[in-house]
Amino acid sequence: MAQKPSIPKGTRDFSPQEVARRNYITGAIREQFERFGFQPIETPSFENYDTLMGKYGEEGDRLIFKILNSGDYLKKVDESAWSEKDVVRLTPQLSEKALRYDLTVPFARYVVMHQNEIEFPFKRYQIQPVWRADRPQRGRFREFYQCDADVVGAPGIVQELEFIQLYDRVFASLGLEGVTIKLNHRKVLSGIAEVIGAGDRLTDFTVALDKLDKIGRDKVEAEMAQKGISPDSIRRAAPLFEMQGSTSEQLGALKKLLAGSAAGREGVGELEEILAQTEALGLRAATCQLDVTLARGLNYYTGTIFEVAAPEAVNMGSIGGGGRYDDLTGIFGLNDVSGVGISFGLDRIYLVMEELGLFPETLDRALDVFCINFGEEEAREALKLVMRLRSRGIRADLYPNDTKVGKQFKYADKREVPYVVLIGDEELRAGQFTVRDMRKGEQRSYPLEAWSDFADSLEP
Repeated sequence: MAQKPSIPKGTRDFSPQEVARRNYITGAIREQFERFGFQPIETPSFENYDTLMGKYGEEGDRLIFKILNSGDYLKKVDESAWSEKDVVRLTPQLSEKALRYDLTVPFARYVVMHQNEIEFPFKRYQIQPVWRADRPQRGRFREFYQCDADVVGAPGIVQELEFIQLYDRVFASLGLEGVTIKLNHRKVLSGIAEVIGAGDRLTDFTVALDKLDKIGRDKVEAEMAQKGISPDSIRRAAPLFEMQGSTSEQLGALKKLLAGSAAGREGVGELEEILAQTEALGLRAATCQLDVTLARGLNYYTGTIFEVAAPEAVNMGSIGGGGRYDDLTGIFGLNDVSGVGISFGLDRIYLVMEELGLFPETLDRALDVFCINFGEEEAREALKLVMRLRSRGIRADLYPNDTKVGKQFKYADKREVPYVVLIGDEELRAGQFTVRDMRKGEQRSYPLEAWSDFADSLEP
């Protein structure tokens, strides 16, 4: 007996309906990317092991899928590492490649390799799948798509302002209102770590803080203590957890808290300017707010960081995020190239739109016109009509054989085709075709040569 097939946890098959809806989202994102001047690129699904490792922090590195070397992969393994089961030493010997964890590090690698071919500032977008060995749950998969836009060679805050507008325009075009674009700054977090006496534990501090909305304050403080941050430092960080009030009040509290940190004051100043200019420009579908506990645990962020929250009516984590990285290309030898980028979470945006009923009904319809097959001669005339309709951009098809008419109508009904065309023996003799409106139950006949009149009636 054949084994029942399955797919790996955290992966999915997509039905025609799901693909149509996903394409609707990516189409809206791609349109706005290009309106804002971004150019498309693509990179391989896997990179060299050492390209990815060490770029995402300890937790991120653990989630990278490694690809086992082909052939006799044990031949070159160090025997002492094997006998000691030393994973740190063994892994790079067993695996020279890994599936990409995100699109940002591959983009940095791309920029360095093609630096003599591109013009700076370089604005690129990329819509491709990524892989993470994470625990699957609602809205979190092991294989998923990212829709990224990045700019390298663009210092200053103009690009941050543009990315906020880009987020807003995409969500407005999708009819997804009520999203919140949260902002913070890594220099603010660095300044806080400095003034509470945990400057040497910045990574541990931000990785723990980034989990605040997931596990709560008590567990975040427990993780900080476990990572070696002193009880006194955790106590001095209390104002961060308790900060409330309007944006101006929170900025004032931050200025007071970070009075002794030059980096912290610089971060607050940039946030203040971005928020003020965003208010002046205005937003359509989103609101923008300061979130002093937003950390985004990835090591490469150095400036402004973004995270997009779904509307409150939907129980969903972030649906987008990003930030500034002032020297990401430096890890590959190209120094002093500032960059900033954002990502849209396609899968989570899909779930939010599905829950809110925001997909147009027409997306679920793959055909506009379906022709019944009555036989060889009738099918030739029907196929001629189908090709003419297709030339006008109308989605039309003909059943492949002359099986029972009832079965063909049932097929059209299941596919929710609005118009069924009949060219039987009687229509053929009369030189016409009959159109049945499946929604209204009405019929109308047209001369075969007046097919364009029918086509005109279908176009909005």
